[in-house]
Amino acid sequence: MVTIKEIAKAVGVSSGTVSRVLNYDQSLSISEVKRQAIIETAEALNYATPRARKNALSVPFSIPMGLHAEVSANIAVIHFLAPNEELVDPYYVGVRLGIEARCREYKIEIARVFNPDVPIDLAMLTGISAAIVVGHHPKAEIEAMAKVCPHLIMADYNPRMPQFDCVRADLGEATVTILDSLDKAGYQRIGFVGGYELMDNDALMHGEQRCKAFIEWHEARGRYRPELLALGQSERFGQNLRLETGYQQAKSLLALDVRPDAIVAANDNMAIGTYRAIQEVGLSIPEDIAVVAFNDIPVAQFLTPPLSTMRIPGELIGEVAVDLLVERLNGRDYSKHVTLPTEMVWRASAKKPLAT
Repeated sequence: MVTIKEIAKAVGVSSGTVSRVLNYDQSLSISEVKRQAIIETAEALNYATPRARKNALSVPFSIPMGLHAEVSANIAVIHFLAPNEELVDPYYVGVRLGIEARCREYKIEIARVFNPDVPIDLAMLTGISAAIVVGHHPKAEIEAMAKVCPHLIMADYNPRMPQFDCVRADLGEATVTILDSLDKAGYQRIGFVGGYELMDNDALMHGEQRCKAFIEWHEARGRYRPELLALGQSERFGQNLRLETGYQQAKSLLALDVRPDAIVAANDNMAIGTYRAIQEVGLSIPEDIAVVAFNDIPVAQFLTPPLSTMRIPGELIGEVAVDLLVERLNGRDYSKHVTLPTEMVWRASAKKPLAT
């Protein structure tokens, strides 16, 4: 586990400043450059530390068998979040860092970066060898890109277009794991704070993987209560799962005549907002309400109490996206869909189920 002190030393700021940035203290006056450095360093150290501890000996990166060590290619990264939005959700900082690190290992140049602040220019994709598409993009947009770019790799998103490679985690399965665990720990009235799925610019109320799995799990047990589902809706998916949305939606659950005894938040940012809503009304975590989330961004371990969360390997998703891209450039002519495993990290925000 990386410490606040280690992050502060790497960036050259105080531990207090790091703590306030990671806890999204809006009263803190700090430059965007310094804020970005703190968040990226926290994510990078959090990424490197577990791997370094698992591998006591330093093992250099080795090119997978059958692939060329150096790939002559200029690639593009097409992100669904603007840079300021990415900083609000450090999970996607991790995905980007994984892409950038793996590209350095293969000596691949990232020639173009597109995001909502720098809209996709199809003419600028001409001559690009391949592109990694991060997050949600409309099918029409993906189809248009495919006409000018020979290879598209989807990172952290499955557009349900089987011709394209994709790498992601199974959030539906992860949700079932969380709910099974909470059930075994004795929680009976579980709420969900999340957002709408946006598919081709249409808002699907119950289409998002975690939300869908939450409903199906409860329906299968005859325990579904619509009032325990609190969803934020925004015109862009990246705006749906933010701290402010988590705060507002958690407030609606807390206002129920019979409030939940546990809340599952769709990501750690929403969990932070949920914490604030709970603490604002004088309740305690986990004594009054347990909170569990997804992603395991660096701040999760520094919250009070530390957050129980499903670790989604964002950096590895970025790395594998580059591996898939290199396989394509080396001649693979069929698509691959890769699902990476998740891991539940139990901390003090919820009772851990007893081993069976």
